[in-house]
Amino acid sequence: MFADKYLHKNQHKPLIAEVPEPVPGIIVVIPCLREPELLKTLSSLNNCELPQCRVEVILLINQSEVADEETARLNAQTKAEVDKWIEANKKSGIQFYALGPIQLKKKWAGAGLARKKGMDEAISRFNRHDCKDGILVSLDADTLVAKNYFREIEKHFRNHPKQVGATLAFEHQKQDLEQRHYEGIELYELYLGYYKQALQYSGYPYSLFTIGSAFAVTAEAYVKRGGMNRRQAGEDFYFLQNLVQIGQVGEITSTKVYPSARLSNRVPFGTGPILQKWMNGEEDLTLTYNFGAFKNLQQFFAQKDCLFKISERGYKAFLSTLNKPMSEFLELDNFWIELQDLIKNCSRPETFQLRFFQKFNAFKILKFLNFAHEKYYKKADLRDQIKLLNAELQD
Repeated sequence: MFADKYLHKNQHKPLIAEVPEPVPGIIVVIPCLREPELLKTLSSLNNCELPQCRVEVILLINQSEVADEETARLNAQTKAEVDKWIEANKKSGIQFYALGPIQLKKKWAGAGLARKKGMDEAISRFNRHDCKDGILVSLDADTLVAKNYFREIEKHFRNHPKQVGATLAFEHQKQDLEQRHYEGIELYELYLGYYKQALQYSGYPYSLFTIGSAFAVTAEAYVKRGGMNRRQAGEDFYFLQNLVQIGQVGEITSTKVYPSARLSNRVPFGTGPILQKWMNGEEDLTLTYNFGAFKNLQQFFAQKDCLFKISERGYKAFLSTLNKPMSEFLELDNFWIELQDLIKNCSRPETFQLRFFQKFNAFKILKFLNFAHEKYYKKADLRDQIKLLNAELQD
């Protein structure tokens, strides 16, 4: 079976005893910790138009092995409520499973490990039928979905069989928010769109939204990628940015998910913490990365082909032709060492072009942007930077 080695390496033991019959084509995984609105998410899924394939939804209720009594109580209450809901909402073509509460090792307890355990369980179910083209979908416990959610996911992967994954269009829930909260989530969505488009403008080929509740991946690609990471926050960003290195990740824009815009301090970064800081006056969401830094990136990426088989002397001369923020960053980051590895292992320009962005990836771009704003730029008005970007794209 396609995932035997992966499951053995990760020491995964099946959490669902029931054998999947017939084989599901789509499995949705939802990590859950102290989620009061969970039944709304389950009802949203249950109200969807069903696809041609069978659907499973795995809800992984989780907590740290050192969780406080209140968390344990709420999770146990959630399990009882969900079990009751599942019994009352049985429907042909879609099956819900509530697992847990699962105890997570305190060192790793968090969103990444919870998502991983749920996804690994989904993989073990696909693996029983050697279903490597099964679709694994990531969702959050506070997220609603459009009625055509399942059908559009199924259709996308049927029409794009070579893609290893896809992101889904999203729009945060904005009903009944107070004015400042509403302004905050509007600005945050504008920022996410600006950052994605600015990356695309720069010439980075893997520009995509990285939202934990808005992506899908094929079972085979998940295994090849090495599975979900155990990061306590940002696991979706790291997973997707590594996924693009093994194949094309598409975009599903014909359906939509609706994540919550709630405030949260559970994780160190992400939508909840950013909005909480905005509400407390600790974060100014009207400001963003200066578009000038993306122009610096664009100049560098446009000339990257010159680096194929370049000598050290030639590289130093090349740096002198770049803008100051980029040339200084490349020197401080010791990019020459990584470039030497590419030069040594890429015999053809096409291979070099492909592997270049494995070295200068989304993580390094973020590192450059932060460096550039420490020394050369100040964060600038978000809407002004969007106008500058749009003007460049129209030229």
